Amino acid sequence: MEPSDTSNLQEPVESQIAVAERSLKSTQVSLRQQKRRRWLIAGVVLAGAGVAVWRLFLSGNPQIGQQPPPGVLVKVQKVQSGPLKQGSRFLGTLEAKQGVVLRPESEGRVTQIFVSSGATVKKGQPILQLSPDKTQADFGAAVANVNVATAASSNAQAQLRAVEAERKRVVAELDLQNTEFSRTEKLVKQGALAKQVLDQVRRDRAAAQASLRAIDEQIRAAQASLSQSRASLAQAKANALSAREDLQETRITAPIAGIVGDIPIKLGSYVTTADTLTTIIQNKNLELNLNIPIEEREQLALGLPVELSPAQSQTILTTGRISFVSPTVNNESQSVLAKASFPNPQGKLRDGQRVEAKVIWQTRPGILVPTTAISRIGGKPFIFVADQPQQQGKVPPMVARQQPVELGSIQGNDYQVLKGIKTGETIVVSGLQNLKNGDSLLVDTGKPQTPSQ
Repeated sequence: MEPSDTSNLQEPVESQIAVAERSLKSTQVSLRQQKRRRWLIAGVVLAGAGVAVWRLFLSGNPQIGQQPPPGVLVKVQKVQSGPLKQGSRFLGTLEAKQGVVLRPESEGRVTQIFVSSGATVKKGQPILQLSPDKTQADFGAAVANVNVATAASSNAQAQLRAVEAERKRVVAELDLQNTEFSRTEKLVKQGALAKQVLDQVRRDRAAAQASLRAIDEQIRAAQASLSQSRASLAQAKANALSAREDLQETRITAPIAGIVGDIPIKLGSYVTTADTLTTIIQNKNLELNLNIPIEEREQLALGLPVELSPAQSQTILTTGRISFVSPTVNNESQSVLAKASFPNPQGKLRDGQRVEAKVIWQTRPGILVPTTAISRIGGKPFIFVADQPQQQGKVPPMVARQQPVELGSIQGNDYQVLKGIKTGETIVVSGLQNLKNGDSLLVDTGKPQTPSQ
């Protein structure tokens, strides 16, 4: 049997396979196109929904999506009149009206320090204690001497009283002898008694007279002894008082109320009368010496106000008054010495503090503007005035107008304006960095800006 021919069978099979592949590819392409169309439709639907939502959101929030009105954000204020102070500035150093340097009255070793540097003390408050050993012994000896002198004075006084009492007896005895002598002498002249009896009475009277003279001498001696004992007692008391003062001087107390300065000595230090223990400064009232040029002498008067500021600062610390004006002129500097007094109840100012003083010669009304409102071009100062243009139907925004001004001196944080603006005008006080003449202004009120409808 001959083999069959298979080539005719393979051709129809391959054709069928090719047809099937083309059909499969066509189906895949059709599926991809359908998928793309579905995604496109979904995207269009989502976009439409988003637009609808956005419009709905905007309809409830009309401010979203709108731009704020054009303009420069600034702060403004109205120009007002204020007191202009005409004065002159001087540098000086404050001095306390009361101040003491404490030194010991006697030598000794520091055994106790009652206060610390910078402490506020009252008058009579203890500051330091020195060793009182030697002074205590001297005081004890002085007290003993007083006791001895007192006893000696009492003894001398008792002796004087005894002698004075004895003199009274002797005087009585002499009076009796004088009487007896007179009677006996009369009887002898009458012949009633013998002359020998008169001689005996005369001897007795002479003895009584001698006793009186002796007792008088004893009285003078007793009086002298009493005077000496009294002098010794007075000296002993003076020595005791001096010793007691020396004992008290070992405790150093504050002679005035004030603030304690630096205490350079330590516990156990031995100090002499030449050593400085500390200082006490009374800062409640301070003075400042001012050398006023003679050209301003006519303006100088008691009671003129004086403002104090830290050196190179405009901050006013306190205000005082001229309290003294010298009647003479310094020949070398051709100036007049004036003193200004400043109350310092809070203790913010210090003795020795370097300050700047402004003597106010005159005060008058004028215009003051903040220093932040001043700009300069080519060294010429100017201010931006916030003008309100006149338009019908609506309120237009403010517009910046550059206005040259003439300035006076600085007064605190303000400039004196002599020419250029008037009270009641509105000026720009901040936000000047990018501001130009004619720019529209957005006024910063401290609240969020709300655009116009």
